[in-house]
Amino acid sequence: MKSSPTIALVGNPNAGKSSLFNELTGLRQKTGNFPGVTVDKKSGPWSIDSQTIATVVDLPGIYSIYPKSLDEQIVTDILANPAHPDYPDVAVVVVDASNLHRNLLLFTQIADLGVPVVLALNMLDVAHEEGKDVNAVRLAMLLNVPVVRINARKGDGLDHLKKAVIDQIEKPSVSGKLFFDPALEVADLITETKTQYQLDNNYLALQYVIQHDGFTFLNRQQQVGLDAIIDKHHFSEPTFQAGETISRYKHIGTIVDAVVTDRRPSGQTTWSQKLDRVLLHPVWGYAIFLFVLLLIFQAIFAWAQPFMDGIDSGVAWLNGQLKESLPAGPLTDLLTDGILAGIGGILVFIPQIAFLFLLVSLLEESGYMSRVMVIMDRIMRKFGLNGRSVVPLISGVACAVPAIMATRSIGTRRDRLITILVTPLMSCSARLPIYTILIALVVPSQRVLGFFNLQGLALMVLYLLGLISALLAAYVLKLFLHSKERSFFIMELPTFKLPRWNHVGLTVWESVRAFVWEAGRVILAISIVLWVLASYGPGDAMDQAETRVRQQNATLPAQDLQNRIASERLESSYAGQFGHFIEPVIRPLGYDWKIGIALLSSFAAREVFVGTMSTIYSIGDGADDEGVTIRDRLRQERNPNTGGPMYTPALAWSLLIFYVFAMMCMSTLAATQRETKSWKWPALQLVYMMGLAYVAAFATYQFLK
Repeated sequence: MKSSPTIALVGNPNAGKSSLFNELTGLRQKTGNFPGVTVDKKSGPWSIDSQTIATVVDLPGIYSIYPKSLDEQIVTDILANPAHPDYPDVAVVVVDASNLHRNLLLFTQIADLGVPVVLALNMLDVAHEEGKDVNAVRLAMLLNVPVVRINARKGDGLDHLKKAVIDQIEKPSVSGKLFFDPALEVADLITETKTQYQLDNNYLALQYVIQHDGFTFLNRQQQVGLDAIIDKHHFSEPTFQAGETISRYKHIGTIVDAVVTDRRPSGQTTWSQKLDRVLLHPVWGYAIFLFVLLLIFQAIFAWAQPFMDGIDSGVAWLNGQLKESLPAGPLTDLLTDGILAGIGGILVFIPQIAFLFLLVSLLEESGYMSRVMVIMDRIMRKFGLNGRSVVPLISGVACAVPAIMATRSIGTRRDRLITILVTPLMSCSARLPIYTILIALVVPSQRVLGFFNLQGLALMVLYLLGLISALLAAYVLKLFLHSKERSFFIMELPTFKLPRWNHVGLTVWESVRAFVWEAGRVILAISIVLWVLASYGPGDAMDQAETRVRQQNATLPAQDLQNRIASERLESSYAGQFGHFIEPVIRPLGYDWKIGIALLSSFAAREVFVGTMSTIYSIGDGADDEGVTIRDRLRQERNPNTGGPMYTPALAWSLLIFYVFAMMCMSTLAATQRETKSWKWPALQLVYMMGLAYVAAFATYQFLK
């Protein structure tokens, strides 16, 4: 047996393939790109015996080996190329037992390619609830491959799966029986292709002919040679492909009839179908979706608030304790006013991030998110998109970078490009800290109709504003980006299921960890740089500012004097002077030089805004009271021109609207460049989003002030 065999998980979307992957690899999975392409793959180790650790690769879900999108192309690229580093020693084909007729199409194609296969018969419980019984032993005899009964959601049957995989690794065997026999009229074409390209498998030779333009492992000369073979034999790929599919389904039909017993009375509907009549209703479907969104945002504020208050107070207490116990000096100031203030400004939002991912994960696990895609397709098409664009847009609520990568499942280039360009308008989790802290400053925490919290309603309005702006931007882009490709949206709805709490917990943990780790590294670096820029100035400008304040305010109480000195020193620092330099540009939006510093620093990542404000106000405030949180400091900030609160509703809503639209994430721009292979599109993205943010924030401030 190979010391590190490769096991590929293949299957239709919603067949349970990813659930099986999670059960096999647990917390040890890792993400990366398939060799040579920027398409995500998940892989992880699986200990199949005491000496052998296999690498399990979760391939993108497909319905057949004829790809319709970039991520589907990856599967055929691997299965048709034994030289590919991810070519499997064994392919575990996961099939949905409740829909065996459709799922077996992909299995028969992979088996005909000559890949050693184990058939994992999943969702038998769902099939049983629908009145269907599947005879796995008879199915194995008819297919001439190992068939294993599993429950990927519960982890049942994994020992039998492991034994079947080990047997295939030790003594690789293929089905040996063709599920599709090419017609005699293409026999000469197959023979010539096998001879010219040194192939042993008839069906693989056919795939060379049919998919040669899409196979990345074929060079241009080989593709031209295949074109010549096609012309010589007058071969029509679409006609042959349609005939092949019909022939396979006829064969599959006889197999399904022999192994599946249907106990259902004719015409009986399942409870999932009954629910879908409501959830997919042209009126009630949208009303329920909006209600679900409202519940999510209410929960984010209501459930997370006690945890946020505890973290906020704890960070403020720790900061005060460190200032008291450590000797005064630059290092203590760096630790407390720089690093801890910046990092604390992000840690406080962990509860809200966790609840957001928890609730979204529950919707995905239950199967409801697929229904959202279907009902939203009706709206999306009017704006130049289709239902598959919903996946990236909803994923954008978490992070725009993986959301942009998720556009690979969209079939047409125009729909994919438009989705990439508008996805960053969806409010990602990095915006959530900004939203919640500013909403808490200007929106009262009171209930409406006895249940709905005004702050939760305000948060929902911001998220809906992002969605509406994404749709309007897509409509405008549709007018300029023309395409002759026809856009189709086909989706099989999974049955409703109870969430798997271990998978939900894993999703929340990975999401929060990624948020804290990615944001924490950036904030740590920026906090240190910002502290240096805010603690030092050109020449003796800061000392002169302190001397001037002492001379002009000698009669002030000691604490007020220290506050005034700290503020003037900050204003005379490098950071202060830079903030004053850009202040004329942002003054029409209601922002001062301090906010300007935070805006610039948040170009690295939006969430840095809160950490930067924490650092600035810690340095600019001479007070060292314990328990003073960033929200307290923002509430206490005064406008030097009016003497009133700095963060008025006009200013706070201007900032909120600015961050709804602003493109302030370098990682997102890099992802757009990588997916479009051009800097033209990220440049367009940056210009139109920043222009929209400035105009909208200006209008908001001028209207509300």
